[in-house]
Amino acid sequence: MDKKVLIIGQSGFMMNAIVNGIKKESYEVMQSDAAIDKISRIDPIPKLVVLYLDGNNISDSKFLTYLKDLVFEKELELFVVGESDEIDEATEILHKEVISKVLMRPLNVNDLVAELDEALERGIKAEARKKILIVDDDPTMLRMIKSLLGEKYLVYVANSGMNAITFLATNKVDLILLDYEMPVISGAKVLEMIRSEVSTEDIPVMFLTAKNDRESVMQVLSLKPEKYLLKTMAPEEWMRNIDEFFEKK
Repeated sequence: MDKKVLIIGQSGFMMNAIVNGIKKESYEVMQSDAAIDKISRIDPIPKLVVLYLDGNNISDSKFLTYLKDLVFEKELELFVVGESDEIDEATEILHKEVISKVLMRPLNVNDLVAELDEALERGIKAEARKKILIVDDDPTMLRMIKSLLGEKYLVYVANSGMNAITFLATNKVDLILLDYEMPVISGAKVLEMIRSEVSTEDIPVMFLTAKNDRESVMQVLSLKPEKYLLKTMAPEEWMRNIDEFFEKK
């Protein structure tokens, strides 16, 4: 995990002090206003992100919603700095689940650096774990599987076939859990696209399906996935199947 951090907020005395303090600890620092068009042009975006609340960015619900989705999608570590009322207001949109740490103003930069160091260490450990991409148009199913597997594996999610293909163009994973019954682009078509690219053709794929009648199962198996998993399986069955797969590998 690179020692890079993105600071979001308006330039000023405090922002400059934060940037300089982090740089002294050998971090590469990027800085941006709270603007969707500016953040969206940062590629790749650092895994460590600091949002400095300054009044303007709290009231921009569109930006906060964008940031929340970005943190969730890219698996970022988000640190929010502000006063109590600012943090309460921002958290209504950001949700506590996507915030790694809240730091109160006035800020001790050393405290922020310590939190960044811890997050960096977590990231290094996470990168050593097996990586799984879950592809499903059902957000409830995505959250359930991600929560179940997330403690042991590094889990990414995509809510459509095209989002999965886009993700795989720049990211490597060890296993794909692919919903068989998806609208627009079916799981079968997504598998075909995965196998048509040299960079992804060898990635193991398991189909996820809610149907277990003979005809449906035969259709799934005819595409020769690694195996298929029923969405109705108990949590311990999910873990057993995934663990056994990697143990055999």
